[in-house]
Amino acid sequence: MKKVSFLVFVLLVSLLKIQAQQIPVIEDRETAIIKPLRLSGPRVGVTYAPFLTSSNYGEQFGDSSFTFNAPFISQFGWQFEWKYFETMGGSAGLFEAIPLIGGLEQGLIIPSLNLLVGYRDAGGFEIGAGPSLNLLTPGFIIAVGYTFQSRHMNFPINFAVTPSRDGPRFSLLFGFNKRSGS
Repeated sequence: MKKVSFLVFVLLVSLLKIQAQQIPVIEDRETAIIKPLRLSGPRVGVTYAPFLTSSNYGEQFGDSSFTFNAPFISQFGWQFEWKYFETMGGSAGLFEAIPLIGGLEQGLIIPSLNLLVGYRDAGGFEIGAGPSLNLLTPGFIIAVGYTFQSRHMNFPINFAVTPSRDGPRFSLLFGFNKRSGS
């Protein structure tokens, strides 16, 4: 329990530190820069991890009730996204922080934090990669997705693969956010 509390504390402090940082913007008449955009919104989805049902996480955490009945984990969380550059054509460089809580349908609370650096083209296709930190199997996440736009609303859908020491995880997440500059 101390490990979970510590991880949740570290995740919250990290997100507050990231949120507090300002992205510098050059504002002069000769440099064409589009101001950075922040997007955030809820994310829901599912992760498939075939190794979960045969794992010994109960022994690892000293809790025999810490077992998985199925290889699927529900995911609920929030995505924080910053465009750190955007071209005049609409392509953008992205940084994303996505804290998630998984396993609730199995009576477990599994916090995770995914940090991705990526790229989105003007048509909405996106790709990103970075660390995936959680209590079970940290790994390196590789994600692709598409963002559908309707007026000022965005509806992203993403597929991610996370190779880890225990085996790969496959996730499908979707959500929404409102476009507004900050």
